[in-house]
Amino acid sequence: MTLLPILDQAALDHDRFLRRLDPTRVDPRPLPMSRREMKARGWDELDVVLVTGDAYVDHPSFAMALLGRVLEAAGYRVGIVSQPDWQDCKDWQRLGRPRLFFGISAGNMDSMINHYTANRKVRNDDAYSPGGRIGRRPDRATLAYCQRARQAYKGVPVIAGGVEASLRRLAHYDYWSDKVRRSILLDAKADLVVFGMGERAVVEIAERLAGGATVKDLRDMRGVAYAMGASESPPEDALVLPSYEDVCRDKPAFAEATRIIHNETNPYNARRLVQWHDRQAVVANPPAFPLSQAAMDAIYDLPFTRRPHPSYKEPIPAHQMIKDSVTIMRGCFGGCTFCSITTHQGRTIQSRSQESILRELEQLTEDPQFKGIVSDIGGPTANMYQMKCTRPEVEAVCRRQSCVHPTICKLLGTDHGPLIELMKKARSIEGIRKVFVASGIRMDLARLSPRYIRELVRHHVGGLLKVAPEHTDDDVLDKMRKPAIDDFRRFAEIFQRESSKAGKRQYLVPYFIASHPGSDLDAMIDLAVFLKQNGYRPDQVQDFIPAPLDVATAMYYTGIDPFTKKPVHVARHLRDRKLQRALMQFFKPENYFEVRKALQQAGRTDLIGEGCDCLIPSRPPREALRRRRREAGRALQGGGDSSRPAKGKKKRKRQSRHAPVPGYRPGRKRIAK
Repeated sequence: MTLLPILDQAALDHDRFLRRLDPTRVDPRPLPMSRREMKARGWDELDVVLVTGDAYVDHPSFAMALLGRVLEAAGYRVGIVSQPDWQDCKDWQRLGRPRLFFGISAGNMDSMINHYTANRKVRNDDAYSPGGRIGRRPDRATLAYCQRARQAYKGVPVIAGGVEASLRRLAHYDYWSDKVRRSILLDAKADLVVFGMGERAVVEIAERLAGGATVKDLRDMRGVAYAMGASESPPEDALVLPSYEDVCRDKPAFAEATRIIHNETNPYNARRLVQWHDRQAVVANPPAFPLSQAAMDAIYDLPFTRRPHPSYKEPIPAHQMIKDSVTIMRGCFGGCTFCSITTHQGRTIQSRSQESILRELEQLTEDPQFKGIVSDIGGPTANMYQMKCTRPEVEAVCRRQSCVHPTICKLLGTDHGPLIELMKKARSIEGIRKVFVASGIRMDLARLSPRYIRELVRHHVGGLLKVAPEHTDDDVLDKMRKPAIDDFRRFAEIFQRESSKAGKRQYLVPYFIASHPGSDLDAMIDLAVFLKQNGYRPDQVQDFIPAPLDVATAMYYTGIDPFTKKPVHVARHLRDRKLQRALMQFFKPENYFEVRKALQQAGRTDLIGEGCDCLIPSRPPREALRRRRREAGRALQGGGDSSRPAKGKKKRKRQSRHAPVPGYRPGRKRIAK
């Protein structure tokens, strides 16, 4: 297909979507979660029931709120089933049989990442649940939710979406079971998976089903994946991936599948993909086109209460964090191999207009609970606002994985002017005292605009600015698709200089990752030395978690870089990951013995001693000895490893999530180390 028809098709899609939305149809009340709320609106039947693993917060940062309001603006009756009890299908029947379809999502996060740490231990809280309490959703929530929807009402189409379904639409490595799993379509028995951002897709699905189309008729849509019957043949124009059986038994085949999938992510030139699972084909159509500015405005201009549903009695931590934030863009052209944002939201930056953003900020000031502080204006990367390729005809054929690595593309428009203007206008609105930029910024882009850094430092930093150099080792940074550590050093110098000129004491909070593919003990020791020399003491450690479909995950599983086919060092064993994590916090007494073991193992005993360049002293501190004694005592009592069930204990019966239980799947066998 030539360029002109593709661009015309994208423009036609935007126009059709915008014509469907009418904000006057949106009720100012939150979407109904009960029959009583349906009756209050005069509804006796719903067109669409959206099921989510998150608490329902009517804020545009929560996916189900965004999708629900868009469907409502398109004229459909929508209800929300939030964090249902998955042990039976009663919650799926609470709002009655939907006329068109069930929309299923595990929530804003993959449920396994939401539940477990990088060490496969159960997390202590859930930011998307009332009171931060755990146990409100099952493992692999999309599977359970889709199956219960089918059980509740036979014949109702089941459409899965969200991050979990999107990143598991094809065969993928699952870190928690340590194996390659089939496409989620086959295990969940969903009719379709909508991958990527789904506002336009859900409206088209509703419209076509309402017009008499079947689910099979929807297989021509962009941004959907579907499973074919054993007797069906996939489309002839599809690019065939290595089969599920091939990627299970052959790691180079898995790496090759990953390479192909990521090469087919540009919606303007992506081809349809097909992957065989035994005799059944799973088909993934090309991604949906990015939203136009007019479409972004139309979505975010819809009325939201910006609050949790009134049925909740406890605060929801994720809402507390973002309630006074404003999204200005989506997408990321960074292409970091460990990040799912580019895969899910797309590489093309989709920005709102200044007018739309300023309207939302003005509405914030009308809220009596607003204190005048905007916690963030940003997105995945705040300073990519309004940036795009300066040559659309080149963008339409480009298959480059990152616009900024290994170097910033000369065709990338990097003007910070529109963002600087927006920041100035935002902080001048009456009723706003401070506007912070809390979402991450890309330092290599920021350094291209000294004026932007000056504005940021003087007006939009609350003492601390989060940045993400991620590592110090050049080889690891190359595998991450991140710039060299010198980029961070230069940015830090400019930041401190501008802070001094402004008469402010402000600091950078750098984020680093342990155990990323390519990182060995030598690389982590170099990072620890860098932290020591520069006076950084990270409070929290980012441990690499292999998320489904990421390029870095393919490196972790296969030990191969999918694009170069070269071998990659991987810290697969938890004991090795523990050493890397301890090195990032070498200054903590409780990490003393792990750090010493790592230094001895790497032959770097020169860093043990009393010298100013040493990471740890020659003698263990008292706190380290006390902790070792405590751990030894717990091990003798049988409680040393919280991830293993104690011997002799009977298994609990599976209970409803309404009962107070210490985890997600009571009675299930915990994941061993």
